[in-house]
Amino acid sequence: MYHLARLAALAATLSTAMGAYQGFNYGSSFTNGAAKQQSDFEAEFRTAQGLVGAPAGGFTSARLYTMIQGGTANAPISAIPAAIATRTSLLLGLWASAGDAAFANELQALSSAIQQYGTALGGLVAGISVGSEDLYRISPTGIENKENPGAAPLTIAHYIKQVRDIIAHTALAGAPVGHVDTWTAWVNSSNQVVVDASDFLGFDGYPYFQKTQQNDIGHSKSLFDDALGATKAASQGKPVWITETGFPLSGKTMGQAVPSIANAKYYWDQVGCPLFGSTNVWWYTMQDSAPTTPNPSFGLIGNTLTTTPLFDLSCNSSKLGQ
Repeated sequence: MYHLARLAALAATLSTAMGAYQGFNYGSSFTNGAAKQQSDFEAEFRTAQGLVGAPAGGFTSARLYTMIQGGTANAPISAIPAAIATRTSLLLGLWASAGDAAFANELQALSSAIQQYGTALGGLVAGISVGSEDLYRISPTGIENKENPGAAPLTIAHYIKQVRDIIAHTALAGAPVGHVDTWTAWVNSSNQVVVDASDFLGFDGYPYFQKTQQNDIGHSKSLFDDALGATKAASQGKPVWITETGFPLSGKTMGQAVPSIANAKYYWDQVGCPLFGSTNVWWYTMQDSAPTTPNPSFGLIGNTLTTTPLFDLSCNSSKLGQ
């Protein structure tokens, strides 16, 4: 039965090959800590769908980091009914870096969502990510950057099994279950058990942060391609989805990488445009500055929701290999 479930999950993944998922990452709260409500998610999803100049297919998918609605112990996140109302597909996420008790609440929220929304949810789920960059956060680099706590490889593998147990024989039974992490985590052999446990590998890659290498904007595409290639080589042939990438429009210089609208547009053209429509991509991000602007800021729009982005999103002018 487990083997058949894995085959079904992989078949579901392959079924999107001719029409890849295309969307953004969405947090559960605003930058001031206020929890987003269903109306907030609906507004964001409709804005994403209406972005002027968007590549063919538009941005109709959302990646979530948690199943839990902000301000509750374990109620399902209101992004789910918002997605149903707007026909937005979902890469569901369960936060896995807060310990077993907190993860039990994520599992409860997942179970409740399945019971509450059933096939209306099942028809929108691209996959389920168990954790986000947990392996990176327990690595020496993650600890040095004070980004711990994370979670150990065996813990993530165990959590993946728990998720599969919950979705078995439900509307989500065919959903691929995997993990999202940095490329440096995926190529680390000590994390092999997570590769083994996953139906897909979620790839987070940011040349902007690769400050120990030559990471000026002119080298951004080659750095991205090298990292993606290394992840695919470690994937055992399993699908690799682009779950986070982008370039900041403002903020501090990191190594030789200088945030600017022009450089973000260059990265979009050189990295994003070749992927859109052929690979599952959840870009980082549509908006990250509501109501305040972080440093760095990766948002394609500013503090106010608008369908007019800060640079031209059309891929007509992309010059690959520039």
